[in-house]
Amino acid sequence: MLKEGYAVWQCGDHELSLTRPRIMGILNVTPDSFSDGGENLDVDAAVARALQMLDEGADIIDVGGESTRPGFTPVTANDEGARVVPVIRRILAEVPDAIISIDTRHPDVAKMCVRLGASIINDVTGFTNPAMVEVAAASTCGCIITHWDRTLEERPLRKQVVLDETRPSRAVPSSQRFTLPEEAPIMRKVMGFLGDSARTLLRAGIAKERICVDPGAGFDKDANQDVVIQRATRSMVSMGYPLMCAVSRKRFTGALSGVVDAADRDAASVGIALSAVASGAHIVRVHNVAATAQALNAYWAVNRKDPRQGFISIGSNMGDRLDNLARAVALIDHIPLTCVVQVSHAYDTAPAYGISSSVANAVVEVRTELHPLVLLDELLKVEKTLGRVRPEGQDGFGDRTIDCDLEWIEGERHAGKKLTLPHARMGERDYVILPMEDLMHDPARFFAYANAPVKVMPREQRVGMVMTDLGELTWE
Repeated sequence: MLKEGYAVWQCGDHELSLTRPRIMGILNVTPDSFSDGGENLDVDAAVARALQMLDEGADIIDVGGESTRPGFTPVTANDEGARVVPVIRRILAEVPDAIISIDTRHPDVAKMCVRLGASIINDVTGFTNPAMVEVAAASTCGCIITHWDRTLEERPLRKQVVLDETRPSRAVPSSQRFTLPEEAPIMRKVMGFLGDSARTLLRAGIAKERICVDPGAGFDKDANQDVVIQRATRSMVSMGYPLMCAVSRKRFTGALSGVVDAADRDAASVGIALSAVASGAHIVRVHNVAATAQALNAYWAVNRKDPRQGFISIGSNMGDRLDNLARAVALIDHIPLTCVVQVSHAYDTAPAYGISSSVANAVVEVRTELHPLVLLDELLKVEKTLGRVRPEGQDGFGDRTIDCDLEWIEGERHAGKKLTLPHARMGERDYVILPMEDLMHDPARFFAYANAPVKVMPREQRVGMVMTDLGELTWE
C-alpha cells in the first residue's frame, strides 16, 4: 500500500521520495549574497560547508554563483561558471551520490553543471528562456520553476471602502479591516505563471515527475504579497507538483519577526517553513540546515504517523559475542519511536576489513519514525553503552565489542560522510545478505522491488563469508 501523500521527485538518477519533507541546503559561492556573501567563495570552504550540511540533514545542496538579492549586480555566465564548477566537481568527488542543484539563470552554466553530475536545475527566471528549456529537455535532471514575474511590481491596491460623504454624528466602528491585498489577483499571476512554465516543460518532453514549483518569495514581491502567497500554500500544492518553500532569511521574514539582520532570521525562517510543510509543501530551502532539521524532525515525528521499515546489521568479535548482540538488540528496541520486528539468527563469519578474528553477526529488522540521521545517533549511543571505543580518525573498521550499521530505511536515500543510505557496502557483505535471508526470501528481489540502489553481489564475490549458524538470539 502506498503511503499517504506518496510522491516522488525524479532528479537524474535520483528518485527522491516526498513522503516526508526534504531539506535543500543553500550554498552561495558569491561575494554579495544578502546573508552569507563571501563566506563560501573559497572552494575549500564551500566544499566543507556542503559536506557539513549533508551531515546536518540536507537532502540536496543548492549551489549558486550569482546573487539575486534586490538590486543585485548581474554576472556573466563565464564568471558564474568559474565560481560553481570547481565546487560541484569537488563535492561529487567527495560524495558521488550527493544530490546537487545548480541555482542559475544561465543555460550555459546549467549545461556545464549537469554534465558534471548536478541533478537539478533551479532556474530563478522560471524557464522563460527557451535555451534553458532545451538544456533541461536534453537531460534527465529535476527542474525547479521559480516565479519571478515583474508584473507584480505593479502593486495591487487593498480593497477600498467608499463612504457616504455625509458625516455621521458619531464614529462608526469598522466591521472589517483590510490589512492585506486581495489574494485572487496575486495568486492568478503566481499560479498562472507556474502552470504556464510547467506546461512549456511538459511540451518539451520533460516528465511531470521531474518538475517542482517555487512561488519565489522575495522576487519582486513585498512582505504583504509574500504573506498572501504563503497563506495560499494549499492552493499551490493542489497544482500537483512538488512545492518548494524558499523563504530563508528573506526580507519578509524580517518584516514579520522584527529582525533586521538577515543572518539572525533563522528562527523566523524555520517558523514559516513549518507552516508551509503543515500546508503540504514538500521541500524547504534553507541556510541553517541544522536548526531546520532539528525543528522539522521533531514536528514530523509528533504530527505524523510515519513508521518505516529498516534493517540494522550488528556484529561483535570481542568478549561474549552473542551476549553483546542480544544486549544490542534489546537497546535498539528501546530507542524512541523505534521497535524491533524480528531478528535473524546469529552467524559466525570470516574476518574482513582489518578485523583480527571471526565475528558474530546478525541483522535486525525495525520499524522507526525517526529521521535516519537521528536513528544513527541513537545507534552510536548503543555502541557506546556496550563499550565500543572509536579512536579519533578511525574509519570504523577494526575490532569491536559491538558494531551497529544502518543498512537501509524504506524510502530513504542519503549521501554524506556521516551516513550513506542505502549502506554503500551492503551488497558485498555476506554477513549482511545471508542473515537477511532469514527475514525475507530474496534480498536482491526485495531491494529491486523497493527501487533501492542496492547491487547484491554473487556469493563468491562477497566478503565476510558466513561460516557457521550460531542459532537464534535471545534478547527479550
